[in-house]
Amino acid sequence: MLQLKNVGFTVEVDGKEKNIIKNVDLTVDDNKLVVITGPNGGGKSTLAKLIAGIEKATSGKILYNGVDITDMSVTDRARLGIGFAFQQPVRFKGITVLDLLRIASGKRISIKEACEYLSSVGLCARDYINREVNSSLSGGELKRIEIATVIARGTSLSLFDEPEAGIDLWSFKNLIEVFRRMREQIKDSSIIIISHQERILDIADEIIVLKDGEVDKKGSKEMILPSLIGTSSAITDCKMGALKGGETE
Repeated sequence: MLQLKNVGFTVEVDGKEKNIIKNVDLTVDDNKLVVITGPNGGGKSTLAKLIAGIEKATSGKILYNGVDITDMSVTDRARLGIGFAFQQPVRFKGITVLDLLRIASGKRISIKEACEYLSSVGLCARDYINREVNSSLSGGELKRIEIATVIARGTSLSLFDEPEAGIDLWSFKNLIEVFRRMREQIKDSSIIIISHQERILDIADEIIVLKDGEVDKKGSKEMILPSLIGTSSAITDCKMGALKGGETE
């Protein structure tokens, strides 16, 4: 279980303090797929980075399974089972997909095991296992490989920051299926996705709307999604974005 208690994040801009996240109180239960959405600039990506430890909260507490992780590093949080996937995955020249999966898992997994991780995200393993993680991979391929590394880590809390950003429609459709499968296989773990895509919102158990750094709405998909579609307050270009295959915040 993830708990955020009065979490805030303030930065200094031109000598003045700016509140990016303001007194956020949230609980994410186990066995849930939660989507955090909201208008651009609302603090969604920042909140994900606070949970992962990439940024440090300036106020409040973050608890994971009862442990106070507020001051823990990214590495220590990863050891507790928290994984993070960036909007734009890192490319590693000279490192193969197999190497990357082995690094992610923390052990020398077999080629068969590595292939299973790739298959779980809809990639034909024999076409990718020995490829370098470099510019020869498309954005959609790289996104799915990064998701495979998250699965290989065996994380109990997986964070995905706008996974649809910068990928084409075909890759976007495949990405949705990957998340559907992850949702079906979820056990004693949770998934948090930062997104304003209607198709991703539609597979959520719960939706959290973040606006101006604060929780504007929170509830089940059935409760929240109808109030978002067609409004300008949260997913303004949701349907257009889905047609394009993704947008970047």
